[in-house]
Amino acid sequence: MQQSPTQQRLSVVIPCYNEEEVIGETLKRLGEFRATVTDLDVEFIFVDDGSKDRTRQLLTAAQQANPEIRVVGFARNFGHQTAVTAGIDAASGDAVVLIDADLQDPPEVISEMIALWRTGYHVVYGTRVDRPGESAFKLVTARAFYRVLNRLSDVPIPLDTGDFRLMDRKVVDVLKGMPERDRFIRGMVSWVGFRQIALPYRRAERFAGESKYPLRKMVRFATDGIMSFSTKPLRLAVTLGLLSSFFALIGIINTLVVRLTTDHWVPGWAEIMVAILFLGGVQLLCIGILGEYVGRTYNEIKRRPLYVVQDRLGFPDEQQ
Repeated sequence: MQQSPTQQRLSVVIPCYNEEEVIGETLKRLGEFRATVTDLDVEFIFVDDGSKDRTRQLLTAAQQANPEIRVVGFARNFGHQTAVTAGIDAASGDAVVLIDADLQDPPEVISEMIALWRTGYHVVYGTRVDRPGESAFKLVTARAFYRVLNRLSDVPIPLDTGDFRLMDRKVVDVLKGMPERDRFIRGMVSWVGFRQIALPYRRAERFAGESKYPLRKMVRFATDGIMSFSTKPLRLAVTLGLLSSFFALIGIINTLVVRLTTDHWVPGWAEIMVAILFLGGVQLLCIGILGEYVGRTYNEIKRRPLYVVQDRLGFPDEQQ
């Protein structure tokens, strides 16, 4: 479909990684949503994050059948947040929607986001009011993560939100000028500002396949969120250092008083070992926090590209 001179365009960005079991249903549901949008030109930008299954082949076939579909294929797996970034970079719409391919975020909610965008909001972010199909452990840790993040972050980040959101072109252009490597998109969007509003919705169970966020990746993602938007962990290290020094000073004074006023040395091998282990633990923790920030600085100054694209399909400005 050719874009008319006056008609606005909507770009829908869908990052994918090993989604062959769900991609057919995703295309179907997105097609049903597309049929309800008659006053916007729509493009669907699928970013294949180095899938090892048939996701790339299925997307290539879908693109050949539908000119509204674009495909960005990575040379290897670079991670979800980087895939979202590549989709944002490739989007040409006046508004850009981010949605995962697993259908936990219903495509039908996009219509409500568009309605709010047209009233003047620059960001419409989905807020999860229900999360069926997820374990109690994940629910508890996710809830705790958002609240800890807000306590530590220098920028308020909405609670219980993912990357499912609509962003105006003004917001997208600012995001494209933020080149940091350890990316936390929902925090970056909050940092940008503009008029933002929450849209509560009920999250669905994953249609097929398995979560791409095991515990290890969840911990890494949480670390990125905290470290990217706050220097408070460094201040925590200073506080711990001051507290340990305070207790050490008390111990020194106690030792001197007992030695000078009595005939006994300070008894207690166990107390000495506890003190040594406590101070050693505090020191290692502080070094670890400092190392995280130094490592991130090291990654930034190398200035490598965020991602490497192997294939680009369906983009009208490129030779097919």
